Amino acid sequence: MKIAMIGTEKLPVPAIRGGAIQIYIQSSAELLAVSEQVTVFSIKDPDLKDEETVGGIHYIRLNRESYVTELAGQLSRGQFEVVHLCNRPAWLEHLKKAAPDSRFVLSVHNEMFTETKMSRESGEKCIDSAAEIITVSDYIGKTITERFPDAAEKVRTVYSGVDLNTFRPAWTDEGAQIRKIMREKAGLEGKHIILFVGRLSKVKGPHILLQAIPAIAAEHPEAMLVFIGSKWFGDDRVNNYVRHLYTLGAMFPEQVTFIKFVRPSDIPFYYAMSDLFVCSSQWQEPLARVHYEAMAAGLPVITTNRGGNGEVIREGQNGFVIDDFDQPEMYARRINTLLGDSELRDRMGRSGRQTAEEKFGWKRVAENLMTVYRSAAQKK
Repeated sequence: MKIAMIGTEKLPVPAIRGGAIQIYIQSSAELLAVSEQVTVFSIKDPDLKDEETVGGIHYIRLNRESYVTELAGQLSRGQFEVVHLCNRPAWLEHLKKAAPDSRFVLSVHNEMFTETKMSRESGEKCIDSAAEIITVSDYIGKTITERFPDAAEKVRTVYSGVDLNTFRPAWTDEGAQIRKIMREKAGLEGKHIILFVGRLSKVKGPHILLQAIPAIAAEHPEAMLVFIGSKWFGDDRVNNYVRHLYTLGAMFPEQVTFIKFVRPSDIPFYYAMSDLFVCSSQWQEPLARVHYEAMAAGLPVITTNRGGNGEVIREGQNGFVIDDFDQPEMYARRINTLLGDSELRDRMGRSGRQTAEEKFGWKRVAENLMTVYRSAAQKK
């Protein structure tokens, strides 16, 4: 099958600048290309060639400023059986006109069909143009079908995934070695490490975690909250909110460490050195990919009930889901529970790893995508 996968205008593929959608495209394309003809479209980047074929994937990178126009031109000549457009429903009708013989699969990674982002007329045209619609969580699927009930027959959830081979739990020999090296390198030997990975944005809630530090330190003075991330992917510039976080963190130098943007290829090392993972999202998160990463790394997960986050966490088995997501004391309570019980941490971490192996490896994602592609290709 001749397949086109289209990234957004934000970041390039491969995900050298980070980005959940870019990781999603790259990881699934690598497996699909073993048996299918796969072309990946994304924006140009100074560190990448404008066009190349690597690992069986043909990459075409276009100008950000004229991306949609150039995409339409490429698709009109490409004769793709299936075009997988990621998270840009507003482009779908235009691209479909450029390639009327192709079947379009739209994957929706955020709340793109709300009234603030799309009119009813545009939404109906988009749904009509799509052969299939994939969503990254049941929550995102509901944001579409509740407003557009007729889309229900096309909408299905395909959860994202994680490279199971790059995340090594601490109970493995390799994971234990990485954990030791990383802790020594960071000067964090003897610490209980609580990990946050994500953009330093108010909607991600890092300020809530910082407010929980006094209650955590009172019971576990050896606790260290490690923040990995910046205000935007690959951008370490400091805005007012990040400056506020640094100011709060400076009040607890023995309990808080900030590590700025980390290349995606290095992220697994930081999971390996940690004891538990916290996602403190305050917004209706579609379903953050950090959950898959933490489970693959064998870490218990504390997350919020916002959006789709709780869909992959089984309460009390591989983690905890916090309902009072804006209350620092709730995070402190769950963190203290885990820090005080190594057997519970181990049991939850192993459960999470098992779940990741059974449901969220990239092989499973690629298989699910091919099922959708075949269904789309058969539709008139």
